[in-house]
Amino acid sequence: MSGNYGRSASSPSLRETLAKDFYQNKYKYLIILPVLVYFIIFAYKPIYGLLIAFKDFRPNLGMDRSPWVGLKHFISFFRDPYFFRLIRNTLSISILNILFGFPAPIILALLLNEIHNAAFKRTVQTITYMPYFISMVVVSSLIRTYTSGSGIFSLIAILFGGTGKNYLMYPQYFYPIYVISDIWQGIGWNSIIYLAALSGIDQQQYEAAIIDGAGRFRRMFNITLPNLLPTIMVLFILRMGGILNVGFEKIILLYNQNIYQVADVISTYVYRRGILEAAFSYASAVGLFNSLVNVLFLVTANTISRKFTESSLF
Repeated sequence: MSGNYGRSASSPSLRETLAKDFYQNKYKYLIILPVLVYFIIFAYKPIYGLLIAFKDFRPNLGMDRSPWVGLKHFISFFRDPYFFRLIRNTLSISILNILFGFPAPIILALLLNEIHNAAFKRTVQTITYMPYFISMVVVSSLIRTYTSGSGIFSLIAILFGGTGKNYLMYPQYFYPIYVISDIWQGIGWNSIIYLAALSGIDQQQYEAAIIDGAGRFRRMFNITLPNLLPTIMVLFILRMGGILNVGFEKIILLYNQNIYQVADVISTYVYRRGILEAAFSYASAVGLFNSLVNVLFLVTANTISRKFTESSLF
């Protein structure tokens, strides 16, 4: 009897628990299944391909039979005469994008939050969202047209007594053109998440501040920004995690031989070596180095954020 009693009082096994949970939530699991399959095929399975970076990959031999060379390709990249130029250009564009591009949607969201005319607010949102949905090829064509010798910027320069010129042929103009066009294209779309965070702020805080005599700027700095800070920090951490992932497609469509010295970044270098020159192992090693540096920045930014703001991804 004691044995029967012990079995009846025992908790169900893990297998029974999982089977019961799956039966009760089978439709939810079916909804998740395509997402899991997508990540397994396109995110986890390709990880095996990282072995190419440590081998002298030859298509006729395949990955398994290609000779192992260890860190040879990484050392070659570090000794490459273009190494420091690539790092400098990539970090320069990325840091400029963070300094000027990251705060832009926050400022737009704060400004939109202060607009009480619903029709005007929706109009501004629509206008600022639209560039995000324009193809990068079209955007790059517009940039080339506007910055050409007969483009709008040359006409403005001539109007003020200057001379017209093709600005994309001059290295000193590439960074401003790239960053400003990036802000124009993404400011509206990137402001959506901040607007969503702003809509979740308790309105009673604003009402109490108004009763206490707080003005618009005081309410913004004492209520809005503190409530928005966790969202800002999480997005900033994610941005730091892609600090070396500078837009490959846009640069490929914009740069030319005259501006290689400032426009050539890691992603375009990987494209040239990996696709055009078929140096698959070397390009994989460069890409892996790029990913490891991004992870380092991600972990560092997350640690600093968790220490000083108590907001973090993990």
